[in-house]
Amino acid sequence: MKNNVKKVIPKFKNEKEENDFWDSHDSKDFLDWSRAVKMTNPKLKPSLKTISIRLPESVIEELKLLANKRDIPYQSLLKMFLMERVEKELLLISDQG
Repeated sequence: MKNNVKKVIPKFKNEKEENDFWDSHDSKDFLDWSRAVKMTNPKLKPSLKTISIRLPESVIEELKLLANKRDIPYQSLLKMFLMERVEKELLLISDQG
């Protein structure tokens, strides 16, 4: 019979300490995921990380033109394009597996 006793999640001093902890621990040792309820929080904003990417100037100019037609910043349009493609690729992977 499986041991249902779960470990206690420690208190963290900051977000980095919490991230480091979860990078090296499995949440199933602390939480009973069979009792989890799916929730959405539309006001929650994802954590962002700044990256540097080199693109041809012509691509940037074309992005700016497309973004201008949609009346949004070109960096926002680039993020939208990336997210759409990532979601498409993830669906392809899940359909194959």
